[in-house]
Amino acid sequence: MASKKQKISQFETIWISDVHLGSKGAKATELLNFLTATESRKLYLVGDIIDCWRLRKRWYWPQTHNDVMQKIMEKSRAGTEVIYIPGNHDDLIRQFVEHKFGNIQIMMDDIHITKDGKKFWVMHGDLFDSVIQHVRWLAFIGDGLYTLLLGVNGIFNAIRRLFRLEYWSLSKFLKQKVKQAVSFLSAFETGLMNETRKRGCDGVVCGHIHKAEIKIIDGLVYANDGDWVESKTALTEDENGIISLINFDEFISDNHK
Repeated sequence: MASKKQKISQFETIWISDVHLGSKGAKATELLNFLTATESRKLYLVGDIIDCWRLRKRWYWPQTHNDVMQKIMEKSRAGTEVIYIPGNHDDLIRQFVEHKFGNIQIMMDDIHITKDGKKFWVMHGDLFDSVIQHVRWLAFIGDGLYTLLLGVNGIFNAIRRLFRLEYWSLSKFLKQKVKQAVSFLSAFETGLMNETRKRGCDGVVCGHIHKAEIKIIDGLVYANDGDWVESKTALTEDENGIISLINFDEFISDNHK
């Protein structure tokens, strides 16, 4: 019996970041399904697509991670403009800024003009992270603790599934409850928006902190595309220039109705 053809959703632009291919936390299968179910004129890879930090410690590269990269290259060959903006976990790629790999352009950042004429500064976000910039060794320790939390979180949610309970993020809960984390997020956003205003842009699209949201800060749009470790989210622009936040689980559910 022939399988039902998957519905393809069309967008002007898609932004994804913080996939962390090369780490066990990467939701590569879900991202591959999302990339297969979508098409866009432009695709931004907004940093931390490959987790070089993790790969330095231990090589982990299953077929699904390779399939994601192959799908991205396939899209670039088919005419999608793919722009790769490296982050702190794939900062090795920054040495190739202003070069191309096949049809994929490597850039430090970019100015994106939406269909309705708005200017958005697109960048990863780590340059506004005081820990990454000034206490790099602490960032590596924090990355290790985050990986440990993801492992604990996986066990915890496996137990929740036995009782048919919904997914609950331990690491996200702790981040939201810790006062210092809240202070960090505020400083991150403030610095980012100040620079966005200096650049004469209407808003910014970024990643890095794994917290997906769209909001207005002092009259400018702050749009964070989240991650593909926990939230499984992306930002999209439609034919009218409207930027929206998409959750993978909801998107796939709607796509199969």
